[in-house]
Amino acid sequence: MIARQAIVNVDKDVIGYELFNRSRAPAEHTAATDVILLFTAMSHAGREDLVGTKLLFVNSTHESLAGGHLELLNPEKVVLEVEPLGHVAATEAVARLPILRGLRERGFKLSFNHTVLESAYATWLPLADFIKLDLTVLRPEQLAVLVSYAARHSKAQLIATKVETPQQFDLLKSIGVSLFQGYWFSRPAVVETKLLAPNQASIIQLINLLRRQASTDEIEEVLKKDAGLAFNLMRLINSAGFGTAREITSFRQAVMIMGLKKLFRWAALLLTASKYGNTSASIGHTAVIRGRLMELLALEFMSEEEAEQAFVVGIFSLLDAMLSIPMQDALQLINIPTAVRDALLKHEGVFGELLQLAEACESSDDLAFDHSASVLQLTSQQINWAHLQALAWCDQITQ
Repeated sequence: MIARQAIVNVDKDVIGYELFNRSRAPAEHTAATDVILLFTAMSHAGREDLVGTKLLFVNSTHESLAGGHLELLNPEKVVLEVEPLGHVAATEAVARLPILRGLRERGFKLSFNHTVLESAYATWLPLADFIKLDLTVLRPEQLAVLVSYAARHSKAQLIATKVETPQQFDLLKSIGVSLFQGYWFSRPAVVETKLLAPNQASIIQLINLLRRQASTDEIEEVLKKDAGLAFNLMRLINSAGFGTAREITSFRQAVMIMGLKKLFRWAALLLTASKYGNTSASIGHTAVIRGRLMELLALEFMSEEEAEQAFVVGIFSLLDAMLSIPMQDALQLINIPTAVRDALLKHEGVFGELLQLAEACESSDDLAFDHSASVLQLTSQQINWAHLQALAWCDQITQ
């Protein structure tokens, strides 16, 4: 369960959202929960995109600020909310500076609470992009002093939190606060997150290949044999939080864009998160067979690149069943070529005809089989042989 609460400007336009993990008690905030929260938000397979295109504010422990999972994020869209250290000497705050500076250099924005205005945190203050002022712990006379001090000594935007009345909003505007968060604007909206969980054996196999820096061909082979694994990678690549704007048409492209280091971090996180998924293994198995069958048949009369798109159609042809949402909504989660989308939604084009043929092979619908075979100019012998090869290829994943 993840909650998302809006942060708005003086015109009440949303500029970002703060994410909260509602699956744990407040006392259980650890580096591990930070990692799972972000990974789940980016991989969420429901109708609503939790990450979106606005700024994403994420409360972070100091341990998680050094985590490799941040390499999977588009830093331009992420604001890391840095916890205070408590009553500390200035030397302890200075010791954390290298990590904070490194995050800023990589493009992340940093947010602190009002304690960053204390002298012990003087070295942190120049790094602040945002400073949060909690109305439940600060009196009105304190607010005016802190706002004035922040304006003189930093370039940070101030965010008033726990705003619950129009009177508070008017007061805060009058003293120079420009951003707001609280029940008066919106309550946290809770989303029950959905993950399409791959077979854990597939993830482990992928991790082992990445550890020995296997070839792109070997890595692609594993991705193509698990529909959940393939979808999760395409979902991440297409996430606004990852920051890729280009159209990805094959798993090979996805592997090359990610690189082995990021792929390894992603696979390790996916292995941890996969236990939360509830996808039927049989659906994914059928999707993989479809994809391979369509690819083999496409190779009879298409280029290798076009055949790869035929595979994508097949392996994603059961996304609606895997995610329990309509296909049109499922396809909003990933960026695919128009020809692939038309085949999945309307069974149009040559890929749509190949998909109908694959479905006919599963259902033993002779009329549909004969029609599609005729349109594609494929013989029964070609189709049956390709189907046997697809079944054998898919079964190799369990060996």
